[in-house]
Parts: sequence; C-alpha cells; structure tokens
Amino acid sequence: MEWRTCNSRLALFSAAAVVVVLFSACHVSAGEGARAGTYIVHMAKHAMPAEFAEHRAWYGASLRSVSGAGAELLYAYDTVAHGFSARLTPAQARALERLPGVVAVHPERRYELHTTRTPEFLGLDRNEGLFPMTGTAADVVVGVLDTGVWPERPSFDDAGLGPVPAAWKGACEQGTNFSASACNRKLIGARFFAKGYEASMGPIDESRESRSPRDDDGHGTHTSTTAAGAARGMAPRARVAAYKVCWLGGCFSSDILAAMDAAVADGCHVLSLSLGGGSADYYSDSVAIGAFAAMEKGVLVSCSAGNAGPAAASLSNVAPWITTVGAGTLDRDFPAPVLLGDGRNYSGVSLYSGKPLPASLPLVYAGNATNSTSGNLCTPGTLIPEKVRGKVVLCDRGVNARVQKGYVVRDAGGAGMVLANTAANGEELVADAHLLPATGVGQRAGDAIRAYLRADPSPTATIAFSGTQVGVRPSPVVAAFSSRGPNAVTPEILKPDLIAPGVNILAAWTGAVGPTGLAVDPRRVEFNIISGTSMSCPHVSGLAALLRGAHPDWSPAAIRSALMTTAYSAYSGAGAGAILDVATGQAATPFDFGAGHVDPTSAVDPGLVYDLAPEDYLDFLCALNYTSLQIASVAKRPNYTCAAKPYAVSDLNYPSFSVAFATASGDGVGAAPATVEHARTLTNVGAPGTYKVAASATAQGGTVKVTVDPTELSFAKAGEKKSYTVSFTAPSLPSGSTGFGRVVWSDGKHVVASPVALTWT
Repeated sequence: MEWRTCNSRLALFSAAAVVVVLFSACHVSAGEGARAGTYIVHMAKHAMPAEFAEHRAWYGASLRSVSGAGAELLYAYDTVAHGFSARLTPAQARALERLPGVVAVHPERRYELHTTRTPEFLGLDRNEGLFPMTGTAADVVVGVLDTGVWPERPSFDDAGLGPVPAAWKGACEQGTNFSASACNRKLIGARFFAKGYEASMGPIDESRESRSPRDDDGHGTHTSTTAAGAARGMAPRARVAAYKVCWLGGCFSSDILAAMDAAVADGCHVLSLSLGGGSADYYSDSVAIGAFAAMEKGVLVSCSAGNAGPAAASLSNVAPWITTVGAGTLDRDFPAPVLLGDGRNYSGVSLYSGKPLPASLPLVYAGNATNSTSGNLCTPGTLIPEKVRGKVVLCDRGVNARVQKGYVVRDAGGAGMVLANTAANGEELVADAHLLPATGVGQRAGDAIRAYLRADPSPTATIAFSGTQVGVRPSPVVAAFSSRGPNAVTPEILKPDLIAPGVNILAAWTGAVGPTGLAVDPRRVEFNIISGTSMSCPHVSGLAALLRGAHPDWSPAAIRSALMTTAYSAYSGAGAGAILDVATGQAATPFDFGAGHVDPTSAVDPGLVYDLAPEDYLDFLCALNYTSLQIASVAKRPNYTCAAKPYAVSDLNYPSFSVAFATASGDGVGAAPATVEHARTLTNVGAPGTYKVAASATAQGGTVKVTVDPTELSFAKAGEKKSYTVSFTAPSLPSGSTGFGRVVWSDGKHVVASPVALTWT
C-alpha cells in the first residue's frame, strides 16, 4: 500500500513520528537491474518541518525516506538553489517528487566546454581613462567556472593590487598539486567540485588529472586570464576566483550548480561559464536556475552561445537573464599558404613554428591512402604508412580534433598536412599549433587541391609559414562555428545577445599539456592560441567587470543593455556594409550576431539602458504559462501565483526585438497583415537630453511597417524612465520566412540601437 502523505506535494511533516512512517512507507527498493543516476532535487525551503533544526537534515531525511538509510547527499544547495543532489533510481526519483516540500526532481545533465591582440582590437589600449584603474575596479571579482587554474602564470601576478576585498568570503582549497598558498591578491579564490562527476564516472584518476583546482587541461586558465588576466585580460584590475567543475569526462550539472552556489555566496560580481549542454526549458536547466538567483543578488552571468554553428537554432544558454555570447574574428591572422606544384597558391592558416618543409614534396589525398571509409578524415589508425611516408597529406576536416589529424599523419610517417574544410565549415579558417608542418584551408581551396590531385599524375606541394599578420580586413566576421538563433526555447527572445572575439585568441595556458592538448605533445608553453565561443564569453565577462567597476550601482540587466545597445553591426566607413558571416560570405543577421560586436569604449557611456528587475522576469515566466511549481524551480518563490492579468513575452524590457508572426493557413499569401506590439522602457544613465527614434525592418516577400510611439523621449535627469511601444505590421509570409531591422534612439551623441528579427511560423 502507499501512504497518502507520499502523494501530497503540499502537505507538511507534522511530527517526528510522521518522518518514521515516511521512512517505512515511502522507501522504494532499487530493484534488480535498476540503474541509479544523479538527480537534482529542488525543495520549498519554507516547508521545512519544525522538527528539523536545519535544511540539510531535512534534505537527508527526505532522501533516506525513498532510498534507504545509507543514502547520502552529494551537495546541499542554499544560495542559487534550495535543495540537494543525490544518486537515485528513476523509481526513487518519482517517489521523492511526491514527497511534501519537494518542488521538482530533475536528472543531471552533462555539459561540455565550448572549446589574442584583443585589447587593441577592442580599443581598450587607447581608452584606459574611461575605466577606473583603482578603487571599485579592483573590488570586482570575476568567478570562472571551468577546468581550474594554473596559478603560476604571470597573468595572475598581483603586483599593484591592494588587499583582498573585505567582503570576500571565498577560499583557496587544497588538493592534488595545489596548496592554499597558490592564491594571492589577484587569484583570490580557487575551489573544485567533483562529487557529481565522481558519482557518475567513478573516482578521478589522479595520475591523469588533479583532484584540486589545478588546471590540467588549459581551458580554464585560458578563459580566466582572458577575462581578468593581469597582462592582457579585459579587466586587468579585477580579481579572479576559479571554480573547477569540468573534468576529463565532462562537466556535470550537480557540480556546476554547487559551484554557482559557492561563487555567489563567496561574493563574485560576474560569473563566466564557457560551457553548455544544448537548450532546455528554464525550469529544468541548472545553469538557468543558478543564473536567476545570481541575477537577483546583482551578479551578471555570461555564458558561451555554443559551437554548433552555422546550423540554425543551435544555441545554448538562452535564458533572458543570461548574457549569451557568440564568436567573431580578430583583425589578426597566421598565414600559411599552400603552394602547389603547378604554381597555384591557396591561403591557409597555422600556428606551427618548427622546422619548415622542403620546397616541394609529393602530395597525397588521405582518402587514397587508406583502407578505411573514414580515412579521408585522418582518424587514428586509418592511414597506410607506405602511401603517406615523406609526403604532404590532404585531410578532410570533421569528426576528430584538427590537431589529432596532424598527429595521425605524423605517426604514419607523413611530412606535412593540409587540412581542408568541408561544406560544414565553409571558408572559416582556425589556426592550430600542429605537431608537424600543417595548415588549414577553406572549402573552395580544398576542392581545388583535390581537383589538382586528380588531374596531375605527380602532384607536389609545400607550405609556407608567414608568421603573424595584423590589420586583416574585413574584421570582425562571424565565426562559422558560432551557434545561431532563433531561440529554440523562447523564439520571442533574440539570442545570441552579441558577439566578441573568439577566433585565434591568445591567453595563458596550463603547464600540464602542450598547446594541442594531446598527450603525445611534449611542448610546454605559457600562452596558447585557441578558438571557440569559450573564448568570446570571457571577453564579455571581463568587460562586464569593467562596467561594474565604472558603474557599481548598475544592475546585471543594465550592464548587458549597455554592451548590447552600443555594439556595432556594420563596418566603419561610408558604404562599408554589414558584418559578414564567414560561413556564407554574405551579410550576417541578428540571428548570427545578436546586437552586434561588442564595443566597450562606447558601452561605458551608453546614454540609456533597458533595465530589468527580478519581478520583470517573473512576469516573463507567467507569460510562458509556467506553473507555480515550475516558477518555484526557477525563482525559488514558494506558491507563486501569476496575477489575473494578461502577460506577454513581448513586454519583457529586453534590449532587442524578436517578433514572431503566425503564418496564415496554406502558404499565407494574400492574408490580411498582422500587427505585433512590443513595449519597452528606457532609463537615462547619462546627462539630460532628448532622444529621437529611427526604426525600420525588411523581409523578403513583403513590406514591414514599424511604428514607434512616441517618436521622441526627453529626459531631465539621471535615473528617469520613459516608456514607448513598437508596432510591427507585416503580411502573412510562408513559414520559415525571416526579416530584420533596427530600432535606434539617439540624442546626437549617444546611439542606443536594438536589433530586430522577424520570423513566420
């Protein structure tokens, strides 16, 4: 039989005797063949029975009531979430979800990492005076959730920094190859979180990675020094706190949530997460849940958009209280052209710095030097040594890591490698620190080289390594790998928010592995150049720290708004045109770059901002028709009830516009035009002034009318708020149609720009 109290989500424990009854009545046997997994359990903190002195004891009792006396919590969450994580079978999870005070039970998710001249490119070297270099700037703490840190790098030098901020509550945890003395006035905190990982993957192999904040991968050292490194970081005066949540087998949501819990409690002002796990409803997304609570406490959360581009709707981390960052290129390149035997040259890029190739070597296509159907990809063990020895090998990009392909060629006796893009990557060129002379070329060059191989009975080639080239134009362009919109969770919220440098980024590196990250790479470097939205995210995290230092009273939403409304979506100069998408060679759209490329020197003085408070996000959740339990999972609001009033996602005071039209029946042609209205409020953060609006949008196949009311806003003082509405009127177009535009307010000095994206579904 099943006790009634086990079915009630709202009932409270009334006496200690009830707890005993629950232990015996609700315990669910693991059963033969039942497979346990890690679950994150969200609890209604207010519902704790009086019999318990503290919440952890209540959580433990609830867990043991369904899984037996020996069950233990992995983590108890108290800051960005209320609840715990533990190992449960699916049946035990379902039984736990029926207990009093339990809001939700979600299975753990596995996240992956979204794996530099940057300060000059962003103009920070010429505008240091815009940002405070002492005082509040040095009190800002950037928390980086990643693979840990290599504290000996000079980017963590604390020279010139004052004492650790008095409000800091963090710690420098000891562990394998890491002591508390590794921290200083720059790296003020270092923690590691492995309980969730070890529960799923088994004990950490300490011969391969350190069970401590020590970074044996390089990714975390790179991202943390990009954000706030003393040498070339975006916020060189900010402090860094490292939270190691990613291990060889991935990053697990129970660990990530525990790290966010600690980082906010420790006193971080900005959290940087260069990781993701696809998209999910906000009430089941641990990063979104942790970020909501961080936002409530004034902490800005910056996340990478993902590396699943150029596919549409491929974004991660799309909650509107998260700043979602895509990737663009710098104006720097590392040319390494391929020189063919027939005299033709094709552009390529490489970070290889060893002994160059001879003037001419035989050239072979990997697909013709293998007995494997995947041999063209140069995967391990697929190349026939006799057919590649002493030759330059043409490999196709895809499946395995680019640098691993070079190792496969070298291991088979090849002398060099040309790595050719396929249609998936187009003309995107990403430089790598290959183990042998190698270069990467675009799809068109790859096709031409294959044609040469077919036509010439004795093809030859070599690679010329030309060092570093700066001033590359056009730049930036949107990286092909950068994930794209539309937003698959909430199409009415435009994501990504903006792009930042994410290709060929230079920052500090671990001392545990070489620049390729391969175990066979014996080289060790203090700095490394890598690419990904993992690299663009900490650029924005560091810039957010700069703005927090310059404007300590700004909310996370105000900081994001300043970064977005001052971003640029076109190149400078008359007739220069829109930022390009390297995947297509055509003009990029807001689905690719959001508001545009970040421009920090403008963001420090945006004129106006679109601000948001926690209550605005609650209205947003009501507009999504979230239930009370779903809202409680996200916002920790017990028994929250949406008011009896109309809610609209289009009323969220977001700095961009995503306008969703419904296609009429059939192909929609000839149907009456539809109108969608958005409401917004601007807050003056500058001098008094009058702003006038210019707004327009276009769509293939129809005319879009944009009406703003009023067309002029006057502000008499800082902090003053003024509201307006925008109406978008358009005909019904076939499903899948898109359109784009901009809404721009200006007082003659400031330009407050918002992108517009229109979709028909």
